Amino acid sequence: MTRRGGGFGGGGGGMGGNMQQLMQQAKQMQAKMEAMQAELANKTVEASAGGGAVRAVVNGKNELLTLDIAKEALEGADAEMIADMVKGAVNEAMKKAKEMQDQAMGGALGGMPLPPGLF
Repeated sequence: MTRRGGGFGGGGGGMGGNMQQLMQQAKQMQAKMEAMQAELANKTVEASAGGGAVRAVVNGKNELLTLDIAKEALEGADAEMIADMVKGAVNEAMKKAKEMQDQAMGGALGGMPLPPGLF
């Protein structure tokens, strides 16, 4: 006499089928995330400070791509004022990049929140 249906995956409809389905969903989710990250890396946002005297461009991977300082901003300005304008432009660009990431990921995941620190 042989025994059938014991253990995981032996017999129909047990946890094995659910586990396989979960694994497949996880793989699909991972593929979506990788595609979204690649897409975000190619998108940029821009912010400026000091009436446009300083301009920062950041991509969807939170990388600072461009930092432009107008020559006029350097004439007669002190280092502290320029540093403040740079910080303001970069911080605003980073904020916009985060909003772009949140919007893109929220749409890709159907509104499901991401674990903190994933991006």
